[in-house]
Amino acid sequence: MSYNTTEGQISISFYPSVAKPRARAAPHTGDPLLFEDTSSAAPPMNNQGYYTPGYNMGGAPVGGPGDAGVNKLFADPMASAAMMYGSSLANQGKDIVNKEINRYVSVNKLKYFFAVDSKYVMKKLLLLMFPYTHQDWEVRYHRDTPLTPRHDVNAPDLYIPTMAFITYILLAGMALGIQKRFSPEVLGLCASTALVWVVIEVLVMLLCLYLLSVHSDLSIFDLFAYSGYKYVGMIFTVLGGLLFGSDGYFLALTWSSCALMFFIVRSLKMKILSSLSNDSMGAGATAKPRLRLYITVATAAFQPIIIYWLTSHLVR
Repeated sequence: MSYNTTEGQISISFYPSVAKPRARAAPHTGDPLLFEDTSSAAPPMNNQGYYTPGYNMGGAPVGGPGDAGVNKLFADPMASAAMMYGSSLANQGKDIVNKEINRYVSVNKLKYFFAVDSKYVMKKLLLLMFPYTHQDWEVRYHRDTPLTPRHDVNAPDLYIPTMAFITYILLAGMALGIQKRFSPEVLGLCASTALVWVVIEVLVMLLCLYLLSVHSDLSIFDLFAYSGYKYVGMIFTVLGGLLFGSDGYFLALTWSSCALMFFIVRSLKMKILSSLSNDSMGAGATAKPRLRLYITVATAAFQPIIIYWLTSHLVR
């Protein structure tokens, strides 16, 4: 825009102004850049607009030395044979271990002792605490195979002894906590003592049955089941002591001991004394029934002693 003044006239004319380009400063190359500009280094794309599969985001080309080593390893016949030989050895070792485990502990037979339901558990607990009215104590069979516990209340199981043992440990911890005597060491000693006594009882019974040459269908799982039923009476005894003091403790101890003794005698009688017809012949046959009866009665009489030994220190 310009102004022209002649003889009192003012003329104004407009001209377009041309802006001068501003010079850009060259990038400073003296110091290293803090961040590298990677905006222009985009991965290559094909005609369809997709990224090329061979582009490696890590910067290393695909098919590097690592991949080549792996491919070479799998392509080597000696390495493949060694891997196959190692896997066959591992499978053989697994089969040997499973065979040895099944030799001493049959998994299928162990499942039989845990085949229970809620109805069976309720009936069995009532039978353990009130066995005097029960009439039929014989275990039922189907094609020379005993029925599972859920179908026969007389069949021994390991579910109730296991759950009763855990409940006893929890109840012992609560009793010790009420008396301000709880500690992990004392609770661990209580649990280990209760477990060790059952193991000793089972081993003694196995030894007695072996010395008397008793041929019965009693297995080690059966003995653990019958020996583990004492935990139910121990729970009842401790609860009676915690709720009603020493009088309630001794009353509950007497009831649970008598009920368990009656249950053990009637149950083992069907297992031990019923085998007399198979081996009643031979020398000393008249003494065997009496000795087997003594074993059954001694096993039953041993239960109140263990119950008192394992529960008396929990009630004061």
